[in-house]
Amino acid sequence: MYILGISCFYHDAAAILLHDGLLVAAAEEERFSRQKHDASFPHQAIAFCLQTAAITANDLDYVVFYEKPLLKFERILKTQLSAFPRSWRAFGEAMIAWMGDKLWVKTHIQQNVGIPPEKILFIDHHLSHAASAFFASPFQEAAVLTIDGVGEWTTTARGRGTAVWDSGGGQNSLVLSEEQRFPHSLGLLYSAFTAFLGFHVNSGEYKVMGMSPYGEPCYLDKIDKIFKVYEDGSFWTNMDYFSYHYSHTTTFNQKFIDLFGPPRIHSDDFFTTKTNPGVDSHDPQVKQNQHYADIAASIQLVTEEALLKLLRSLHQQTGLPHVCIAGGVGLNSKANGRILKETPFTDVFIQPAAGDSGGALGAALYVYHVLLGEPRRFVQEHNYWGAAYGDAEIEEALKETGFRYERIEDEAKLTETAVADILQGKVIAWFQGRFEWGPRALGSRSIIADPRRAEMKEIINAKIKFREPFRPFAPVIIAEAVADYFDMVNPAQNKMAPFMLTVERFQEGPGERVPAVNHLGTGRLQSVRRDWNPRYYDLVYQFGQATAVPILINTSFNLRGEPIVNTPANALKTFGHSDLDTLVMGNYVVRK
Repeated sequence: MYILGISCFYHDAAAILLHDGLLVAAAEEERFSRQKHDASFPHQAIAFCLQTAAITANDLDYVVFYEKPLLKFERILKTQLSAFPRSWRAFGEAMIAWMGDKLWVKTHIQQNVGIPPEKILFIDHHLSHAASAFFASPFQEAAVLTIDGVGEWTTTARGRGTAVWDSGGGQNSLVLSEEQRFPHSLGLLYSAFTAFLGFHVNSGEYKVMGMSPYGEPCYLDKIDKIFKVYEDGSFWTNMDYFSYHYSHTTTFNQKFIDLFGPPRIHSDDFFTTKTNPGVDSHDPQVKQNQHYADIAASIQLVTEEALLKLLRSLHQQTGLPHVCIAGGVGLNSKANGRILKETPFTDVFIQPAAGDSGGALGAALYVYHVLLGEPRRFVQEHNYWGAAYGDAEIEEALKETGFRYERIEDEAKLTETAVADILQGKVIAWFQGRFEWGPRALGSRSIIADPRRAEMKEIINAKIKFREPFRPFAPVIIAEAVADYFDMVNPAQNKMAPFMLTVERFQEGPGERVPAVNHLGTGRLQSVRRDWNPRYYDLVYQFGQATAVPILINTSFNLRGEPIVNTPANALKTFGHSDLDTLVMGNYVVRK
């Protein structure tokens, strides 16, 4: 049985394909279109999924969409009309968008996939999120939390999943028994502060998280005026300070500005006494930047505390030791790092593609396991579900460039060559196998460097990524060394670490050995085992053998404002437009 899952028309459009309950392929449309956060109908991602399975649309049993457009349209209509006349402009824009594309999803699927209407299904947005986490987890039973900006009406939901089978059969269930509704939304609250701090909504939230360690949470009293969290995890938003319920262009209003001061200008340089210890703390720009860092620290802490209260209450209700999380807020790795330490849950699985793209997987899994009642066969242990390119395709792309290259067939020699470059202080691009699904580069399309060199952070930010200098880089570490470097609860069992979903505190001594990935004492780590990605593991392992530090810098292989590279041609273009020293692509080593 083949089931195609689709998400699109809002942000991060994606397609995935299941075959008899097993994931075959998954990809965001942006990787093919080269439009970051592409929300359009995922023509190319769908074509990739079908090609990977060597099938056509005629072989599909079902196509499933990750939410219910009519319910979402109801929310848009009611919200915009209740806010009239302030919403008149947004109402007009919404009607154009909905009448053009968003209301006619079934027709789009019929025409663009080529499948009859009786094979098209729709699953609730937060149910899709929930299924993407629970049915991809290894748990037979678990509490479930979904939390994002907004789906149809829901912004947060809690419940439980069960999938217990034996030789005599079994039963799958996934029930979301509680919900929080729009406009009260933790995700939209964080996005409003993202915009206020000068970053783009739906793409800049992790920059707020990266800025927060440079500040102190001294504005909790002000946030308490606009957002309250109760002990059971429910929350309330004072909409007098926001505009996202009636505007498509702004998320906060003048009253918000009166409370927190003027918004940060995106193009302004960000530096404080923590980012640049030599600067004058009395400099007006430094003072202003510290103000913004303190706001970032405050909203980050509020988000963490809200998430922890939601989870503690959920554990009290269910009594289950395991929890599954999905939705965009599930990508807040700084908050995730506190879950095992500060809630009763003993094991956590977070969908690595926790945002809208993951909804495509959840919708398909829900149909297969709940609506069709099929037993579970899939556990998501890695995230390498995108396209791969062979030597012939790589060599063809190389011949169209003027770069020098050599082909190295021997695995050990190839890795030794890459490690030798890293030891010489070179920054390498690492292009291997199937690209990653979701927002994180996990060793298939990565930029790699020596974490022991403190200057590497500035070099990669300024000359290669062309991004803000305060942005941290992630450490990739072999799984068996995690306990030697990080203070973690059960590091060997941590299901967030392989997907770069948790920020953890470095142990003081070992952390000092890797200043380029030590972000004020913490790191957003990725642990890697050899059976998940042998060549990538061997790269980190051999670097560790040479230096006694089994850690490397890992950041995504892309330039600022672009999606992570997909094809050899993408890789060579990015290589040529940056100060990268070496590109290791398949069995080829490329130099300038």
